[in-house]
Amino acid sequence: MRHIPSWIRVPLVFFIIFGLTEYVIDSGNEPAFIAEPLVSLFLLLVFLILVAIEGIVGALDNVLYQSLDAEAKARYDAKKQAPSKLITWFKTQYKKSLGQKPLEEEHDIILDHNYDGIRELDNDLPPWWLYGFYASIIFAAVYLVKYHVFNGDTQFDELEADIAQAKIDIEAYKKTAKDLVDFNTVTILTEASDLANGKSIFETNCIACHKADGGGGIGPNLTDNYWVLGGGIKNVFKTISEGGRDGKGMIAWKQSLKPSEIAQVASYVLNFEGTTPAEPKAPEGDLWVSEEAPVEDITTEAIETKTDSVSTIEEH
Repeated sequence: MRHIPSWIRVPLVFFIIFGLTEYVIDSGNEPAFIAEPLVSLFLLLVFLILVAIEGIVGALDNVLYQSLDAEAKARYDAKKQAPSKLITWFKTQYKKSLGQKPLEEEHDIILDHNYDGIRELDNDLPPWWLYGFYASIIFAAVYLVKYHVFNGDTQFDELEADIAQAKIDIEAYKKTAKDLVDFNTVTILTEASDLANGKSIFETNCIACHKADGGGGIGPNLTDNYWVLGGGIKNVFKTISEGGRDGKGMIAWKQSLKPSEIAQVASYVLNFEGTTPAEPKAPEGDLWVSEEAPVEDITTEAIETKTDSVSTIEEH
């Protein structure tokens, strides 16, 4: 390090410490020296200390130099001006990579060409260039055989494979990250654990308006096929999450329940459809028919539901 100038040595050490600091401190998406003011003060202090150390070492070195006699000063200057072993090694390797003859041996490779006193040397190609050329020939042969003879996977094939694997990874991630679900991605849950948790949420928050059997009270009847804001898992999820009609509908539960919990209670609510509550409330809203239901079933279901509704109203 003593052979490296201080104007290189100080920034080098500083940025090593800076990099280690950024690596150790978890500051999210922002650099640590921006997110944490104390880190900025620490790095400034480190820089000032490095500059001070360089100044002190330089002053001591000058005092030591002044205390030497003329012969010792000469030896010191010669040693200081001599390149380091590392620099010498790099220079040696660089000359070897050129593959050139030393000046004292150039007479062996000089050619007869003479252009106004300029002579031409028959130097060999640099080894790095020659070996790189051979490597490119080998690479071209392997590439030709793999992709043009045996039709190896191309970049498009790799892209399609990566996309397919990404879809698999996303589905696997969704299974463990249920709170990513929203109105567009929610699906009806059928696992016993999900329905049990949905029932617990319903009994805690919903029976005051819909009754325990879903027959309805302040809120609509959940057992018939009529829905104020649409049926199906997506609409029920959205209604629970965002709330019902303005001023007179259900509150928005997204502030109290996680998306996964809303999906669970929505799935549980849909299980009320077709059951017989003790005191059913008259239908409200519009008849909801799933898009997956056949036309014949839609017509029959609508007639039967309408008849049951009229009978229920007459009884009351």
